[in-house]
Amino acid sequence: MDNKILQPIAESELIINDDGSVFHLHLLPEDIADNLVIVGDPGRVDMIAAHFDAIDLVKQNREFRTVTGWYNGVRVTALSHGIGTDNIDIVMTELDALANIDLRTRIPKEQHRRLRILRIGTCGAIQPDIELGSYIFSEVSVGIDGVMNWYSDASRYMLKDFEAAFVEHMSWPERFAKPYFVKSSELFAERFRGWTVKGMTVSAPGFYGPQGRSVRMGLTVPDLVAKFESFRYAGYRVTNIEMESSVLAGMASVLGHDAGTVCLAVANRHRQDINPDYKPLMDKLLVKSMDILFK
Repeated sequence: MDNKILQPIAESELIINDDGSVFHLHLLPEDIADNLVIVGDPGRVDMIAAHFDAIDLVKQNREFRTVTGWYNGVRVTALSHGIGTDNIDIVMTELDALANIDLRTRIPKEQHRRLRILRIGTCGAIQPDIELGSYIFSEVSVGIDGVMNWYSDASRYMLKDFEAAFVEHMSWPERFAKPYFVKSSELFAERFRGWTVKGMTVSAPGFYGPQGRSVRMGLTVPDLVAKFESFRYAGYRVTNIEMESSVLAGMASVLGHDAGTVCLAVANRHRQDINPDYKPLMDKLLVKSMDILFK
C-alpha cells in the first residue's frame, strides 16, 4: 500500500493510549512478532501459548488477549480477535499501525513491515462430503458482510467475475450488502494445499440469520445454505461458512501483508450434524499449522 499522505494522522482517526499503545489491542510496536496466529476465543490463545518454548509477553484488553513468545526458534504472537468481521477491521488496522506507523509522530513509516497472519477458527461445512473434523483452508473468501466495500483501495483485489456469477446464482437481494470475493495470500495457500480441503469460504455478518439459521424469526432467503452449496465457479465450490476470513484476506491484500484462514469443520449444515467435542482436533490443527509456517 502506498503512503499517499506523509503527514500526521489525526488523534481522532488513530487513537493512541497514554502509554503509547494502540487503542483496542493495548499493544506497543515491540509487543508483536512478524508472525501472528489469530483466533476468535481468548481461551484459545492459551492453547497456542502452551506450545511455546518461552513467553515474552501477556496482555489483555476486552476480548483481545495477546501472548508473544517463541516456537521452534521463531518469535510468534498469538492474539484473539473476538467474533465478527467488524472486529477483524479493528485488529487488522491496529496491527498494521503497530507495524507501519510511527506512533509518536503519527506518520507512516517509509520502510514497510510485512506481517504474516494466520487465522485459525471453527466453521460449518456446506458440502455433504466434507466430514466433521476436516480442515478447510480458505483459498477464496466470500464477504457477505460488506466491510471491505467501505475501502476504496479494496476494489483492486476483488474477483469481479466470481462476484458477478455469485450474484446471479443467488438472485442476491438488493437490500443486502454487496458481496465481494478475495484470495488469500499465495504464500499460505501453497503451504496448506494437500492436507486441507480447498476452500471457498463465506464470511457472514452474524451467526443465525446471516448463516441461514432460523430460531424464532423468518428468513429473507430460506434456502440460503442450499444456494451456497450449489454455487460453482472456476473450479471452486462454497465449502464452509464462518465470520472473519473475508476482511482478513481483503485488508491484508490492501495493506501488504500475508494472511489466510484455516478452519476446523465442527458442523455440517447440509447433514445438520455437529461435533461439540472438537478441542483435541483444534489443538492438532494449531500445532500442525505452526509447524508448517514456523519451521
